[in-house]
Amino acid sequence: MAETKQKKEAPKKKPDNNNKPVSKKKKKSKFWLWVIIILFVWWFNNFTLRVNDSEITSSKVKSTIRLAVISDLHATKHGIKNKTIFDAVDKEHPDAVFFLGDMYTRQSEWELIQKPVDLAEMLTSAGYPLYCVTGEHDYDDRYVSELEKTGAKVLSYEEDTIEVRGSRLHIMGIDNVYYSPTFDLNNAFSLDDGSFNILLAHIPNYEKFADFGAELTLCGDTHGEMARLPFGLGPVYCSEKKVWFPKLLHKEFDIYDKGCFSYDGGRMFITSGIGAYPAPVRMCNRPEIAVIEVKPKG
Repeated sequence: MAETKQKKEAPKKKPDNNNKPVSKKKKKSKFWLWVIIILFVWWFNNFTLRVNDSEITSSKVKSTIRLAVISDLHATKHGIKNKTIFDAVDKEHPDAVFFLGDMYTRQSEWELIQKPVDLAEMLTSAGYPLYCVTGEHDYDDRYVSELEKTGAKVLSYEEDTIEVRGSRLHIMGIDNVYYSPTFDLNNAFSLDDGSFNILLAHIPNYEKFADFGAELTLCGDTHGEMARLPFGLGPVYCSEKKVWFPKLLHKEFDIYDKGCFSYDGGRMFITSGIGAYPAPVRMCNRPEIAVIEVKPKG
């Protein structure tokens, strides 16, 4: 009888999970994970507050003086009546506080205009000297009147002198929204040789302010150009020069966008402010309260 040859069955291949196509469910999960990450980064860059500390020295102060700078709020809300901003300032125990303009956006409803007034009320009630200048948005007479009712001093080509920790601060404020070619601060003010001179101005004008020569000039307006590159590589776009990536591609330009810029006898400091006008597109440039420590020189 012939033997029946049994065919050997080929061993079954184990499924290769590495080659298994990604399911639609997993793809969808990854998509929503990226959406959440992007939204968080956007929210963090546009709506979380930071305190930016800077330090300078001067022979005109006898002990350390702390100055808090708030600008370009554009009626943004941080806590009830902006108490989050107040708490952040209060924690720093400044000797004086400055509003540098555009605290609300032009043609805002009164409810929004009231936000910086509420903040001013909290600051002055806590005993902080508050000096303000207006910008191109918040020059409304009613707003200025409400600010002054809180005890704040609004400076429109005006000046004041206060004594802080044994040193005199000579504070001057201007409300220009445009600078003519003949603009000259020496026609409006005289520097006080016995005081630490501070100039408040919403819009920066480095050349004119350097010519004037106050020990410290404080400005806002630029918003730090909103979107910035990491690692100190500057803004994505410079609105003044109308160029992209100015610190990378246009090094021939002097860019006055954010931070401290020295001139003979003093410095101009530009804060990037708090608000996100005209759209919340801040990147590597969180809303800030600037705190400047002025320390005795030597």
